[in-house]
Amino acid sequence: MSFFTISSNLRRFLRRKRTDFATGKEIPSHLAIIMDGNGRWAEKNGLPRSAGHRMGLARVREIVDECGNIGIKYLTLYVFSTENWHRPPEEVSFLMKLLEDSIETEVERMSQKGAKVHFIGLRDNLSPRLVAKLEEAEEKTAGNKGLVINLALNYGGRAEIVYAFRKIAAEIEDGRAAVVDLDEDFIEKYLFTAGQPDPDLVIRTSGEQRISNFLLWQVAYAEFLFTPVLWPEFGRRELHKAICEYQERNRRFGGLKKTRS
Repeated sequence: MSFFTISSNLRRFLRRKRTDFATGKEIPSHLAIIMDGNGRWAEKNGLPRSAGHRMGLARVREIVDECGNIGIKYLTLYVFSTENWHRPPEEVSFLMKLLEDSIETEVERMSQKGAKVHFIGLRDNLSPRLVAKLEEAEEKTAGNKGLVINLALNYGGRAEIVYAFRKIAAEIEDGRAAVVDLDEDFIEKYLFTAGQPDPDLVIRTSGEQRISNFLLWQVAYAEFLFTPVLWPEFGRRELHKAICEYQERNRRFGGLKKTRS
């Protein structure tokens, strides 16, 4: 091995030491990400917005792989919100086409790594072809035991809660449940994330500091991190920085200080 190879490896090691999280401390079991900034990244680089969305997809691959590598158990990605339908029609059409064209190859990659894919959101307004692909992907990965990936598509937190209460109302009307049964645990059974732990950490990229109707019920006690980094620039190093910051926080859950290991 040459001196230059050793020097190069040493530089990479030192860069990792500055950004890698502490392996002896708790990492998020459930990470949720609001992937924002594709359009602004494209504009900053003199490219069409479609290029930003394609680059954003590449970052999804990287982050999914890294979450699986470091032991995160659940990853929820905000792919397309119920409000995103108000974007220019040509952009919406491009995004739907990008999803349709990429879902098979991306799910195959995820499945090979043992990931289980779960789509959360309303399937109304989505094309029958896309819905069929979503259901096929869920069936294909249902038996996998690795990282659970929630892809929030045509998702809105308020819409999810309305959906849950309609289901509950139908149960009560049919006599399968009673008003006295209603508590937090009962309601959670009707959410899209039923059976999963709530997010520990929510990251939003691009510098915006709002949750934009994302997981309104589930993030009640999550930690939030808002970064100015645009999503197409949010890679492995940025993910590790976020986990480093998470590890320095003390979560109280409305009560006494919880000490981290």
